[in-house]
Amino acid sequence: MPAPPQPTVPTTTGGRFPVRRIFCVGRNYAAHAREMGHDPDREPPFFFSKPADAVVADGADTPYPPLTGQLEHEVELVVAIGAAAADVPVADALDTVWGYGVGLDLTRRDLQAEAKRLGRPWDAAKGFDASATVGVLVPAAGVDPTHGTVELTVNGTLRQAGDLADQIWSVAETIAELSRAVRLAPGDLLMTGTPDGVGPLVRGDVVEGRIAGVGSVRTVVV
Repeated sequence: MPAPPQPTVPTTTGGRFPVRRIFCVGRNYAAHAREMGHDPDREPPFFFSKPADAVVADGADTPYPPLTGQLEHEVELVVAIGAAAADVPVADALDTVWGYGVGLDLTRRDLQAEAKRLGRPWDAAKGFDASATVGVLVPAAGVDPTHGTVELTVNGTLRQAGDLADQIWSVAETIAELSRAVRLAPGDLLMTGTPDGVGPLVRGDVVEGRIAGVGSVRTVVV
């Protein structure tokens, strides 16, 4: 049996970043936590994951997934890990970062709501095929992951707007916390949460996400 192809993401340096794992932090913006019915002041960070081959490259189409009538968009800063990290201190966490990008954490919201109701895992709601659109990665040098406007439009209409400064847990804090649970390694991607304004997508929608100082991502739902 031949080995499956290595998922990769393009970079501005001309090479490609091999994707090992994809971790996501949930409800990392206060306004989004509230719109999902939670109190952001009482909740430590928690994580879920997507398979590496869920990646969709910037500009490629995204197939509308089966088993859902409520596919929703979430625009996020993506952190590309370039050095091993286990129990790394917050002060050293950004030293593990190779670069940054803009991503879309797509969610089958109806399946997520049912999983929450039944106390079940979110895998089917978050880790399905083509659920992680990732834009071109830029090297970490010169990028400030603590500030920058975050926006998402659907067919040119603004849906989500926020700022990296609105994150409850900073990128450094999130890396440090995650590295306490798993040993991070080069090739890992971390999606760092989304502002409020998440909403539904239908076939034919043109979805574009932008983060100031980082870049953009675009896909069409087909």
